[in-house]
Amino acid sequence: MSILGTRVLRAEDARLLTTGGTFIDGLALPDALHVAFVRSPVAHARIESVDTTAARSRPGVVAVLTAGDVDLPPEPRSHRRVPDAMERPRIARDVVRFVGEVVAVVVAGSRAQAADAAEAVVVEYDPLPAVVDPEAARRDEVLLFPDAGTNVAFSMPSRAGDDFFAGCEVVVEQRIVNQRVAPCPLEVRAAAARWDGRRLTQWACTQNPHGTRAGLAAALGLDTGAVRVVTPDVGGGFGAKHGTYPEEVIVAWLARRLARPVRWVETRGESMCALGHGRAQVQVARLGGTRDGRLLAYRLEVLQDVGAYPSGATLLPYMTRMMASGVYDIPAVDVDVVDVVTNTTPVEAYRGAGRPEATAALERVVDRFAAEIGLDPAEVRRRNLVAPDRFPFTTPTKATYDSGAYEAALDRVLEAAGYPRLRAEQAARRDRGDTRQLGIGLSMYVEITNPGGEPEYGSVEVRADGTAVARTGTSAHGQGHDTAFAMIVSAATGIPFEAIEVRHGDTDDVPRGHGTGGSRSLQAGGSAISGAVDLLIERARERAAELLEANPGDVVIDPGRGVFHVAGTPALARSWAELARPGPLAAEYDFEPPGATFPFGAHLAVVEVDTETGRVELVRHVACDDAGTVLNPLLFDGQVHGGIAQGAAQALFEEFVYDADGNPRTANLADYAFPSAAELPSFERVPMETPTPLNPLGAKGVGEAGTIGATPAVHNAVVDALAHLGVRHVDMPCTPEHVWLALRSAAPPPARAGE
Repeated sequence: MSILGTRVLRAEDARLLTTGGTFIDGLALPDALHVAFVRSPVAHARIESVDTTAARSRPGVVAVLTAGDVDLPPEPRSHRRVPDAMERPRIARDVVRFVGEVVAVVVAGSRAQAADAAEAVVVEYDPLPAVVDPEAARRDEVLLFPDAGTNVAFSMPSRAGDDFFAGCEVVVEQRIVNQRVAPCPLEVRAAAARWDGRRLTQWACTQNPHGTRAGLAAALGLDTGAVRVVTPDVGGGFGAKHGTYPEEVIVAWLARRLARPVRWVETRGESMCALGHGRAQVQVARLGGTRDGRLLAYRLEVLQDVGAYPSGATLLPYMTRMMASGVYDIPAVDVDVVDVVTNTTPVEAYRGAGRPEATAALERVVDRFAAEIGLDPAEVRRRNLVAPDRFPFTTPTKATYDSGAYEAALDRVLEAAGYPRLRAEQAARRDRGDTRQLGIGLSMYVEITNPGGEPEYGSVEVRADGTAVARTGTSAHGQGHDTAFAMIVSAATGIPFEAIEVRHGDTDDVPRGHGTGGSRSLQAGGSAISGAVDLLIERARERAAELLEANPGDVVIDPGRGVFHVAGTPALARSWAELARPGPLAAEYDFEPPGATFPFGAHLAVVEVDTETGRVELVRHVACDDAGTVLNPLLFDGQVHGGIAQGAAQALFEEFVYDADGNPRTANLADYAFPSAAELPSFERVPMETPTPLNPLGAKGVGEAGTIGATPAVHNAVVDALAHLGVRHVDMPCTPEHVWLALRSAAPPPARAGE
């Protein structure tokens, strides 16, 4: 029996839960100096002066540096169309543009000494007007970059004419705020660096070691060969740890400048204000169709808040635009995009990166359309799904979906949830006038994974003792790569799962790679490992043929026993250890994906809403997430469950809030509503597998799927619970305050013809 498709326990967990992981904060780095950053306490101001005199005299202080002392170039622009004037300095020189921006750097003998000295740096600010609302920023009344003449960093204009909704009997419109959230990884950012006179070694808390190496080399003016990046265990990333932040570059620069090891670990408060935020879109969705439920035209306006500097968020609306039509066969789709800068933390990729925003808008407005025409929301969805025989299916926004069975996913979720019984219970509560009303929310989604289609590296080497090591260019931060890749090697070779070591995260050990993001690891990294194993087996077959004095074409592998033998004579065999003893037995492979894959699914959320207090409780969540062939159901469940938790959290709890002057109001985990397991139910996963033809594993990505499906399902459920009371929409997060206000401002629902 093959190990593939079975619930193999995670190989990583024994170490992580007993001896503990190896994180940057725990690394032994003798003689290391410690860094603390002086950060702006105001959102927008001119820097009048920076007085470092007192700080320099503090015990243990080695250096106190400002922008004029550090010869680092600004960050590269995220897109060629972003105005040059909007480039981000590594250290603010003349103007600060968000609370948390680096103004000065202190280096000292200990972390405490560095922090104390940072408090002694005196910065004089001349406050400027701040703008934190993207809709206000778009009016260009307060400019973050006067030389640019606008706050618009990037745009993709609408192509729709005035007749876009011609022929539609019904058109609904909804303004949707996909609120700003903080990633809140368990491990905050950290960095450590050492310069040996010729070469930099940087320990990086990153999702992409090779990308970090390239970013550091470019910033420091070094060849990539002069930079080694080592990524030990990483305690969560969610997209925000994919780039190279100014602080990490400064740590590397300091190690080279001071010829001493240098290290830095941010505080939770720094993480909340300086680690890239997520989402932050204001959307206007318009959906038109016929009264019998056929969707004909969809237009989405996206106003993306990119924060103080246009970085990763500049490109997020590309994904929103690409996935705008979701699982539906809508003939006409149009998306208008405008990115604006605001006096807030820069926005980066966050779990799903533009795709959850697309689904949230579409699924919310589909419910609005269903309510307008008086059809069940499940039925409206069913009537518009892309049919199974249409794949590969190209959408109006030029996304080509590889494979799908959307109606089957919907049917499985409705059956598993007992949809008719739920609707009957809802009707009974409404008839009784209960104060705890039941809401049922549906969401369907399709997303793009490995959207850039980057290749990935994999290699497998068998040692003389018969054990193996697999190397991958992806980089784990909780996904279970050690388990997944060892399973692939074991299944093909017969080498015991426990005898396979998986390595990643060291650019000296792994020559190339594109890291982990966009749910690409298994489909790209796993396929690279699979390709390397195939080459390894061919080389082993040739070596076995020599030892067996046979033709290589007559030699076969028996994965069940982990041996090679001549076909028909299994008694005379050679083991992997025997084949590896004469010399190295290894193979490497670069997998070149022919295209991105498109996982899909259906989610159903059940909530109870207290109409007197506005309190919402998520009582059930049923999800069918189809990500192609499932390698390990245990890993799959973990990814889906984590995704649902984050998606539901955005719908109900999370929001990063600023006041009108740009001061963060939710800069710690006491004020930022971060859910625990106590606020969430046990999720119900409905299995379904529709393999992709685009890689040998048949696998698509699943890391972001739960997040994409969960948010609109829970959001729709809250509105559904209150629809009979006249509520048409509730802004996320659906906190008691937002629900209570929506109830108080609701108009009674209009009577329909015949009622």
